[in-house]
Amino acid sequence: MRIRFLGTAGHAGWPAPQCTCASCNRALAERRLPLRVTVDDRFRIREGAVVGPVPPGYSVTVTADGVLVVGPDGGRLLYARSAPGPQPAPPPVEAAAAGNGSAYASSPPDQQVDMVIVDAAQRPEVIGELRRSGVVGVTTAVVAVGGDHRVRSPQEFARRARLWGALAPSDGAEMSCPPAVWPESRPHGPHRTLITGGARSGKSTEAELRLLAEPRVVYAATGAVPDPDRDPEWARRVELHRNRRPWWWRTEQTIELAEVLKRTRGAVLVDCLGTWLAAVMDENGMWDDDPPEDAEEMVEGRIHGLLEAWRTTQAYVVAVTNEVGSGVVPATRAGRIFRDHLGLLNQWVGAESEEVVLAAAGRVTELP
Repeated sequence: MRIRFLGTAGHAGWPAPQCTCASCNRALAERRLPLRVTVDDRFRIREGAVVGPVPPGYSVTVTADGVLVVGPDGGRLLYARSAPGPQPAPPPVEAAAAGNGSAYASSPPDQQVDMVIVDAAQRPEVIGELRRSGVVGVTTAVVAVGGDHRVRSPQEFARRARLWGALAPSDGAEMSCPPAVWPESRPHGPHRTLITGGARSGKSTEAELRLLAEPRVVYAATGAVPDPDRDPEWARRVELHRNRRPWWWRTEQTIELAEVLKRTRGAVLVDCLGTWLAAVMDENGMWDDDPPEDAEEMVEGRIHGLLEAWRTTQAYVVAVTNEVGSGVVPATRAGRIFRDHLGLLNQWVGAESEEVVLAAAGRVTELP
């Protein structure tokens, strides 16, 4: 089958009519029409429906995942549904786990498709859901469409597509199904990314965005377990974080990060190294005015254990950390000790990472 993309943007196009937002202004140089996809120039498909009669030799089926088109040559194209379907309850938060990540249900080979079209501005996590179920396999070409002013710029949309192992075609692009061209390979384990930045800089959002297309994700939460009675504000923060993550991500509430990195396959998101270090220092009495004699040695041992696990992990790991050295010297002893230790930890983890990213004002910069 020959798939032609006459338009690749959201329903209003990009830039949207009469819109003067920054995203639409940046899209003026490469205008994109509303999404329109044709098959062999004989009929159109869109989410949930085929436009026009289906020619002989083609099979069209509406599935739970979207519209499946099978061509005369056996090519299998899925136009993925962007509206969320029924979802099971999220996996429970675990204090410790012996498994290797969230459950990964493989579909029979006859369910795998050759190409999938996904509205990646609406629900990019669909890619992860389809990989998790086995509908999208290693030989499936993922095509990301639907970009509009929900995304900062066409360049940002293309960057996200690369992170998800997807192609982001321009208007007029033509592809074959089964594909002749595949996207660049997305990161696979072992691969380490460190994301640093100040408070509310967009660090966690960028970390989560990078892993939306992964079929298995362990979210290693290093903050305190929320207690709604003692600290309702913290509990609300944690709940908001949890609700925005895909339902199949499994959360582990732990500071045993070295163990998580050693045993996990798939993807791991660590949020964050700053709260991990604070907990380790507290565990060893370093906040005390008169800390134990071996406190420094114990903390250094935990740090070196984490670094060794980070260096040897087989997972695709994205870790968030805090940039605490850009302000004035802390006024307290505890603040100075924490800043020094976290600054060094960030340097050491960064030195052992394939990628280090700085987040500021919701934007990210790759640090060479």
